[in-house]
Amino acid sequence: MKAIVFDCDGVLVDSEIVASRVVATMIGDRVPGGMSFERFMHRFAGQKTEDSLRELADETGAVFPEDFIQQIETAVDEALVAELEPIPDVARALASIDLPKAVASNSQFYRILQSLDRAGIRGMFEGRICSADHVARPKPAPDVYLLAAERLGVAPADCLAVEDSPTGVTAAKAAGMTVIGFLGGSHVLPGQDMKLLAAGAVELVYGMAALPELVRERLAA
Repeated sequence: MKAIVFDCDGVLVDSEIVASRVVATMIGDRVPGGMSFERFMHRFAGQKTEDSLRELADETGAVFPEDFIQQIETAVDEALVAELEPIPDVARALASIDLPKAVASNSQFYRILQSLDRAGIRGMFEGRICSADHVARPKPAPDVYLLAAERLGVAPADCLAVEDSPTGVTAAKAAGMTVIGFLGGSHVLPGQDMKLLAAGAVELVYGMAALPELVRERLAA
């Protein structure tokens, strides 16, 4: 392995639980039967909000206002400003991993920058921060991971990827990367470990403090 690529939300910053609660609540007000946080996470974790709304509209007949995406984005931004925290031990773990690093996220570029700044780790990824804004197809398509490998200057097959959702694991694997499933976010529900393995993760890590040793073992193998 010559480089490592990280998802952002739920891997570097503990934002997935914040954003998903906001989105689930706002969607639930308009979907028959409502939308619990748990149901939303099991079904839509890692997906673009636009894709989730499209699926729900097709399945349930729910009608969303034309500006509903913007309403959601504004509410999520406000919640993240108030509540966002870095994943525990993330800065120390990143500093201990002696590989070039990139970010590959389905989030918007501006939000990734804000999140990395909040965690104090943006400098570790400067010039190698890839978002859904930069590619034609978001995850589960491999595009954002392929872009990350390109910016790192290495082949995708020479990259480790760290992902917390089946959608993200699918994308990284489709790009040709070796994927580690991350279960250290506060949004993780029971059964997520099996979902990550089923999607193609080769190993699981349950906290950021354990990641450097796992990477060293991979490099030595």
